[in-house]
Amino acid sequence: MASLVQELIEAGIHFGQRRSNWNPKMAPYIHGIRNQIHIVDVRESIKGLLLAKRFIEKTIGDGKDVCFVGTKRQARGAIEQYAAEVGMPFVTERWLGGTLTNFRTIRERLKRLDELDRLVESGEMKNYSKKMESQLMRERKKIQRNLGGVRTMTKLPAALIVVDTNREKNALLEARSLGIPTVCLVDTDGDPDLVDIPIPGNDDSMRTIDIVIRELCDAVKKGKEGRSTSAGESPVGEGRDGGRGEGRGEGRGDGGPARRRSTRAKFRADDGAPVATTEPTEGA
Repeated sequence: MASLVQELIEAGIHFGQRRSNWNPKMAPYIHGIRNQIHIVDVRESIKGLLLAKRFIEKTIGDGKDVCFVGTKRQARGAIEQYAAEVGMPFVTERWLGGTLTNFRTIRERLKRLDELDRLVESGEMKNYSKKMESQLMRERKKIQRNLGGVRTMTKLPAALIVVDTNREKNALLEARSLGIPTVCLVDTDGDPDLVDIPIPGNDDSMRTIDIVIRELCDAVKKGKEGRSTSAGESPVGEGRDGGRGEGRGEGRGDGGPARRRSTRAKFRADDGAPVATTEPTEGA
């Protein structure tokens, strides 16, 4: 723990924005002012980071996934590296309106990407005219650039991990409308009320972002280890009471047929929030 604190301080996590550019809601997380720059209370930063790690580890251990969001230049490299290592979806290029609230349309665009990939891999792309081939390759490149990080996200994430509340406000608002918990690195000019678990700190420092994302991804790894351990202890087919389900009556307890989940359920958050049917504000 001491080494982590020292590492964060050396990375400059305690340096906030200028005094004239602060958000008064961040007052509880500010230690003082030096040379007209707010100094973040490192104790609050560590408290928020540890709370976020516990939450993420538990969420991943329950068999759910989280999504990392950071479209600013300082955050892209760290998120792409660490999120890819732990197999979690991420958004680093730009946040498309409706990525969460109109997730069905996003999945349709990803299916289109799969189709274009098959055309390239099978060589069928060469059967088209030069003009059509050029158009299809541009379309493929655009979808890959905007949605490549969420390609493996087949359902809504259980949590959103964000860098910079001001830049990713649309993502945070979409998550709030669906009841998806959020974790965010918040600078002194950000709004902590938009976030469920704020980590106060410098969101412009590449080293700070790298350390925070690395620690959160370590929590993802631990959660996955717990997930595999619990899966090994529970034999397939056992119910909650440790016995095997008898088919027709399991899950109801009254001997009636088990209810089947609607196919639309996979596009909803785990808390059952409905998905909006409006089109995305910006196309893929």
